[in-house]
Amino acid sequence: MGGVSATEHAARTPHVPKQDRSRATRQRLLAAAVACLAEHGWAGSTVSVVAERAGVSRGAAQHHFPTREDLFTAAVEYVAEERSTALRDLFPDGPADRRAVVEALVGLYTGPLFRAALHLWVAASNEDQLRARVTELEARVGRESHRIAVDLLGADESRPGVRETVQGLLDMARGLGLANLLTDDTARRERVVAQWGTIVEQTLG
Repeated sequence: MGGVSATEHAARTPHVPKQDRSRATRQRLLAAAVACLAEHGWAGSTVSVVAERAGVSRGAAQHHFPTREDLFTAAVEYVAEERSTALRDLFPDGPADRRAVVEALVGLYTGPLFRAALHLWVAASNEDQLRARVTELEARVGRESHRIAVDLLGADESRPGVRETVQGLLDMARGLGLANLLTDDTARRERVVAQWGTIVEQTLG
């Protein structure tokens, strides 16, 4: 009984470890889910559509995410965490120029993640199981965004009005993201962001 030659063994052994391939497949699915949600909304974003965009089979998609709700809540959470990391990486030395931070925070809410999240919120308003997951997710994302804003702005929330100013900044950013959903709001947004940069500088000192 002959053994398997080294050449045959090498041919049969995947170069990329199975765990790494599984992680890469999961990330492709998450990125595809967010892109589909942003472009097509909830109704047009089925597991099959996402799987095709990610270049994997429907079965592989369901192996990672048994339900549609699992897939889309995980996708928005994944990208939210990625964007939070990217925002921190813009200012690796910590507190930075506050006007630049204001612009970066607004950018967080005017990109494809926020568009995808809006579609998910609309879907969640009509589906009880999804609503519970999305509500919990958004609470965590909101807390993390607030912490990032406080850190990057070097804000002292023990001072009167500072916490409310940071929260108002985030609320404003979300509002600009909503306005940008239907039309290109770039020109007006630039003026609003500039004014908020001034407000933040004056309030935080």
